[in-house]
Amino acid sequence: MIEMTALELNEYIANNSNIVLIDVRETWEYNVAYIKDSIHIPISEIQNRMHDFNEDETIVFICHHGVRSRMVGNYFQQNDYENIINLRGGIDSWAKTVDNQMAVY
Repeated sequence: MIEMTALELNEYIANNSNIVLIDVRETWEYNVAYIKDSIHIPISEIQNRMHDFNEDETIVFICHHGVRSRMVGNYFQQNDYENIINLRGGIDSWAKTVDNQMAVY
């Protein structure tokens, strides 16, 4: 799994297509702030939704500070997904470094 800072991920998204952004936070958290075009799948539902995605897609996992998303990324890797990126610092870091209009909680 690759770990990227918010600034690195923002540049990566701008220069690559076929990326899936999956936000694993709770619904109330996602309603406060989210990255455009991200898919919301709470961590409690991720196991049931894993096979909605292709193993060859690049999947970026997002949470509040990067811990839950790292756990989910590890889980996907253990199930033969290879192109996994974790947003280090999570949506909090994104709000502070990429999108200062985004709510911080």
